[in-house]
Amino acid sequence: MAQALNRLIEPTTRGDPMSALRWTCKSTLNLAQALTRHGHPVGAWTVGAMLKQSGYSLQSNRKTKEGGSHPDRNAQFEYINDSVEHFQQRGQPVISVDTKKKELVGPFKNGGREWQPKGEPEEVVIHDFVDEQLGKVIPYGVFDLSLNEGWVSVGIDHDTAQFAVQAIGRWWQKMGTKRYPRARALLITADGGGSNGSRCRLWKVALQDLATRLGFPVHVRHFPPATSKWNKIEHRMFSHITENWRGRPLVSHEVIINLIANTRTRTGLRIRAELDSGTYPTGIKVTDAEFNALNLKQAQFHGDWNYAILPRRRK
Repeated sequence: MAQALNRLIEPTTRGDPMSALRWTCKSTLNLAQALTRHGHPVGAWTVGAMLKQSGYSLQSNRKTKEGGSHPDRNAQFEYINDSVEHFQQRGQPVISVDTKKKELVGPFKNGGREWQPKGEPEEVVIHDFVDEQLGKVIPYGVFDLSLNEGWVSVGIDHDTAQFAVQAIGRWWQKMGTKRYPRARALLITADGGGSNGSRCRLWKVALQDLATRLGFPVHVRHFPPATSKWNKIEHRMFSHITENWRGRPLVSHEVIINLIANTRTRTGLRIRAELDSGTYPTGIKVTDAEFNALNLKQAQFHGDWNYAILPRRRK
């Protein structure tokens, strides 16, 4: 019954998912009635107790400015949720993707504290200037929503659409194909901006190549503007990576890879990581002819946010 309750709440849950405290805008009476209709007879009092055990609480409104709110925001959340459930019920892969913030490589201060012998803190440089040889890293993550597994490609060049799709391709090659030998489609949930943004033509061009290589459609669902924190990868994978390397200077690529790959949680999260030393030039323009040649199928609801890239027929 707890799983059924979470399914009712999650599409309309409000608040910061990074926080341990969540709350629901549905009353316990309405939730109890909905559960009863779905074959789980229960009273409002019991629902309230279950919500408290899951970390929910009743809270009053607070005046905050969260940023621009699209009028179809909640409808898009529900559309994403329905799509995810549909794919999972069919045993098809569903992934959440995003780029973690860039990190300096070298003996630089990293936020947080770690147990060390008293009076022997790890020494780091005073100024955070980029090391010309080590540079920065760009972790691009792929999180499997069904299996609680993740992949991170640690790039050293630029965060481009081609880099993002290359990371997804590596996840499929190293992990996905073994987990989903009968896959007939892939669903990607992604932010609306950045290298995997809904308006990025190069993202769709790169996905076209991926879909053709996979031999099945790649479906995409973008989160509405100003809602990136709702992307599952943020609080189910990236937050744990950050926690795992707190207080540890990221002195080399090897250290970063090992810290990411050894991130664990009580819920069983497992992550694989690999350095991507490829080059991904910026400023690549996609012509109208190239874009119009895509085998792109837009959904009836917000085709700019919801679409599928179908494989091209092999000649």
